[in-house]
Amino acid sequence: MYPYPIAVIALGIAVLLFGRRLAVLGAAVGGLVGVVLASLFPEASTTVQLIIVLGLALGGFFAAAFARGIIEVVILVIGAFAGAAAVMTILNLFNIDQGLLNWLLAVVGGVIGLMLIRRSRRGSRDWGMVILADLVGALLIVRGLGLLFPQFRDTTFSGLTLLVLLVAGFAYQGGYLNRKKAAPAPAAAATPAPAAAPKPAAPAPAAPIVDVDVDPPTADVDVDVDSSDAGG
Repeated sequence: MYPYPIAVIALGIAVLLFGRRLAVLGAAVGGLVGVVLASLFPEASTTVQLIIVLGLALGGFFAAAFARGIIEVVILVIGAFAGAAAVMTILNLFNIDQGLLNWLLAVVGGVIGLMLIRRSRRGSRDWGMVILADLVGALLIVRGLGLLFPQFRDTTFSGLTLLVLLVAGFAYQGGYLNRKKAAPAPAAAATPAPAAAPKPAAPAPAAPIVDVDVDPPTADVDVDVDSSDAGG
């Protein structure tokens, strides 16, 4: 009995961690479809149920990993199956059985999943894949826990667990947890910038040069030399 629920839980954990990878999401969607099919045959042994889940999971993985030429078609198919399987699993978790109405709701869920993954792929982040991977992973984990532990079969307890997983998975795959981890370290104290050297004073304007023509005065000095004085 234990390999089947453990495989379901492991698949759910894988898609919660790496659901933005298309191959992992394809495997998880295939596994969830297998869980829905297995629930339709409760008399089947756990070995048969495990084979169904793993077989569809492998089919979804290889379809998403190697169908490169028709990748857009594969994405739309995965979105449709994810929406339909998610609706059926939720109805099964809460013990809602309305016969044909359940299948009609599954069709509505498939259309919602297809439109969600189609429209949200236009942005920089594939929010459609994030939401579907989060939902599929949380449902797989809750389903596996319900098979292992009886308390998880209670609708209130399983509903709260599902809500917690949805919030945690969305925060992780949406990158909100990584943003907190990558918060910038406090900036070091800025070193004071060196004081700017004072600018040299502008030279004083040169005094204007004035040409002044000065003619030295000329004096006529008559020197009388007396011959007697010269002889004496």
